[in-house]
Amino acid sequence: MKDHSIKKVVATGIGAALFFVVGYFINIPVPVPNTSIQLQYAVLALFGLIYGPSVGFFAGFIGHTIKDMTQYGPWWTWILVSGLLGLGFGLLRRVLPLGSGKLTTKDYITFNVAQVLMNIVGWGLLAPTLDILFYQEPVAKVYVQGLWSAGVNSLTVGIGGSLLLALYVKTRTQAGSLSKD
Repeated sequence: MKDHSIKKVVATGIGAALFFVVGYFINIPVPVPNTSIQLQYAVLALFGLIYGPSVGFFAGFIGHTIKDMTQYGPWWTWILVSGLLGLGFGLLRRVLPLGSGKLTTKDYITFNVAQVLMNIVGWGLLAPTLDILFYQEPVAKVYVQGLWSAGVNSLTVGIGGSLLLALYVKTRTQAGSLSKD
């Protein structure tokens, strides 16, 4: 049990560090102010899927907090959504057979339908609504930012996350591939 929790702490630290580094150095602007394509969400998806919901949550929450604090100050509503996305990715591991050595087309469809829904709920609804409630942000501004974020993050996770998953799954031994001599 002790080794398992140590592994999760290390995975959380590495996931948060990668979230920060990728998010800090790779920002691809979009036409909406304070919004960009964020490649770190593909990495967050992989960490959540491999290590589970708690690692996903804390890697997203801590990584986003550090990123915000080094750039312009913490924006807690969006930090929370990053954590919740990581949590959601971690919950997806229950339905995706990552250890089998093979994912089917159905598995990738399941992953992508779920991540698009999570992005829409997180960025398109939750983050803007919390911005209005806690920061008194203009309604139109935050929903435009949120919907753009939902769209570009869905594409990022759909493409980058699916590629990372495919690479990870190839490192696993395929079920039934070993035989006794």
